[in-house]
Amino acid sequence: MNYFKLPDLGEGLQEAEVIEWHVSVGDEVKQDQTLVSVETAKAIVDLPSPQEGKILRFYGKAGDIIHVGDPLVEFESEAPSESDTGTVVGKIEIGDAIMTETPIASSYHPSAAGFKATPAVRALASRLKVDLAMVKPSGRDNIITADDIRRVAKLIEKASEMVPLKGVRRAMALTMSQANSEVVPVTISDDADINAWKVDEDISIRLIRAIVAGCKAEPSLNAWYDHHAIARILHKNVDLGIAVDTNQGLFVPVLRNVSNRDAPNLREGLEAIKEAVKNRSIPPEEMRGSTIALSNFGTFAGRYANPMVIPPTVAILGAGKIRDQFVVAKSKPKAHKFLPLSLTVDHRAVTGGEAARFLSVMLYDLGLPE
Repeated sequence: MNYFKLPDLGEGLQEAEVIEWHVSVGDEVKQDQTLVSVETAKAIVDLPSPQEGKILRFYGKAGDIIHVGDPLVEFESEAPSESDTGTVVGKIEIGDAIMTETPIASSYHPSAAGFKATPAVRALASRLKVDLAMVKPSGRDNIITADDIRRVAKLIEKASEMVPLKGVRRAMALTMSQANSEVVPVTISDDADINAWKVDEDISIRLIRAIVAGCKAEPSLNAWYDHHAIARILHKNVDLGIAVDTNQGLFVPVLRNVSNRDAPNLREGLEAIKEAVKNRSIPPEEMRGSTIALSNFGTFAGRYANPMVIPPTVAILGAGKIRDQFVVAKSKPKAHKFLPLSLTVDHRAVTGGEAARFLSVMLYDLGLPE
């Protein structure tokens, strides 16, 4: 018997969610025939069969989380291969039994290790399915008691059902936890006077252009930070991550090389990646490798924010809702349109002066009539 295990799908991701099986138990499949669609890092990937053979068993149904290295499919095969088949998705492991290993726990999941509780209380929490991270301790020296666990368990029971985060929302939760635990964020905000703009100005394109201008003035924001080496990598091209809100969660596809593209081409690229996100057809590689990010939350509501920097990038710009505000011009009040901006940087790699100069250049560029 041969076992096809979930391969590493890129960037060290340790798990994937089964979305849909495209074959059934008992089917005879050909090499490279699509077996299953899985979702990881906000992208859906079709995994092809690494060999010909008859399918005997699936190790996971739609909605299940499978860890890298765990079996996905068991094949019946008369000619098992002893090496990698040459496909991009990994190799077949051969054996008469499946070796079960403890899955690698994500370092971003809430853990009982950081909370004070006796072994008995931890056992009670496990039995009642209460995460210690949700419990406010009432014992001396902030120790979690059994009564604390029971109180939270009752509150959970009275609430609606607990729905595990999967797919995009699961990936988003893990990414946000990583960002919160790793990045040292500092946010600076200001307002761009855009009163000189023409009526039909493309806001997104102007923001992109201003970000490019800021990156040219302060390249340190168009960078990655390596926290192991305590070093930053400055990028020549500006590959902009664009936050796209959907019912499934937040996607951040990458608009490549924005500094060398004109406005019509950028608009065409924006529409293409938004459509791909909407249809869930965007390739995984188009969700990776951004060098700086933009969140235009003002299309919904809100003036300022503290957008989160996602490692390894070191900067993200948030654009708020455009508003009218009175200014004094020639000793008289006059209403101008203003675009609120919030720039968050990773203070490990970016100084306050660099962030302020970046934002200053953006404000100047956005203030131009065209």
